[in-house]
Amino acid sequence: MGQPLNLGIVGCGAISAQYLRTIDRLPQVRLVAVADLDLDRARAAVAAHPGVDVLTVPQLMADARIDAVLNLTIPAAHAEVALLAIAAGKDVYCEKPLAATGEDARRVLEAAQAAGVRVGCAPDTVLGTGTQTARQAIDDGLIGRPVAATATMVTPGHERWHPNPDFYYVPGGGPLLDMGPYYVSSLVTLLGPVTTVIGAASRTRAKRTIGSGPRQGEEIPVTVDTHVTGVLVHESGALSTLVMSFDAVATKAPNIEVHGERGSLVVPDPNHFDGEVLLTRLGDEGPRPLPVSAGYAGAGRGVGLIDLAEGREPRAGGTLALHVLDVMESLLASAHEGRAVDVESTCDRPRPVALDALGA
Repeated sequence: MGQPLNLGIVGCGAISAQYLRTIDRLPQVRLVAVADLDLDRARAAVAAHPGVDVLTVPQLMADARIDAVLNLTIPAAHAEVALLAIAAGKDVYCEKPLAATGEDARRVLEAAQAAGVRVGCAPDTVLGTGTQTARQAIDDGLIGRPVAATATMVTPGHERWHPNPDFYYVPGGGPLLDMGPYYVSSLVTLLGPVTTVIGAASRTRAKRTIGSGPRQGEEIPVTVDTHVTGVLVHESGALSTLVMSFDAVATKAPNIEVHGERGSLVVPDPNHFDGEVLLTRLGDEGPRPLPVSAGYAGAGRGVGLIDLAEGREPRAGGTLALHVLDVMESLLASAHEGRAVDVESTCDRPRPVALDALGA
């Protein structure tokens, strides 16, 4: 292995702790500096990481030591920070989504291509053993030709537990844009890119009541669809049915199922890296668990940085992230326009991940 990837982090909010735990386990990555609009928050985030510099954002972008920027800012700032990193000649890896809109995401990728730098983007949960074991089962023909999939995420709403849930119910939020990246990224990893979508959407109420914290009892407005469903037509011909809801109480449906001509798979929660994959073959009396056969074992958020560190185009990459965002925006457009919508973008199905235990 060559020199490690020298990394700078912009944004030291709550999610940064999960990334830091993973970075500590990656010998291919060396954390050099962090930046945040609140320098005290940045100092607190790396208090247990001696030798890591705390810088302003302009200082971090100008630091010649840094090869790549991990962008953990709020979604509305993702494109701005990514473009600053690209202009500084640095690779960039973003927390999901790549940008607040598909238009901004395209700007990021065009700038990266012109600058000759690489773009990675969460979710990298698809690189864990759960989705990757299911992918290998499909590639090995255990279910025959894939025909269809279902993806289901149901919750009565995040306002019940989140003390400041406003952003879930304004444009850029809602169940599809909040949780959809995990599910759509997994479906594309399993079945390939999407060409057309057909959607429908609704919202049950105009206001939500905060259920915890200092604002408990306060009502907030709802300006986005809170139940989104639809069909994704994959380039392969497989059809995926998606249900994303902040309106329903509970479900017994698996997070993801994939059905083929000779068998069906239950795929673990795509918001997690691991989990049991269940296979039922034609003629079986019931499902059986598959042994873990692919993916990063023991992975956590940030494992997608490995590809950048090892000089490869990232599997959790910008082109996939743009396509996933395009699929979701197209699904919402279909719901509002009452017609099928073609997805403008496409991507290659990401390369598989061989079974590999993440460093302890």
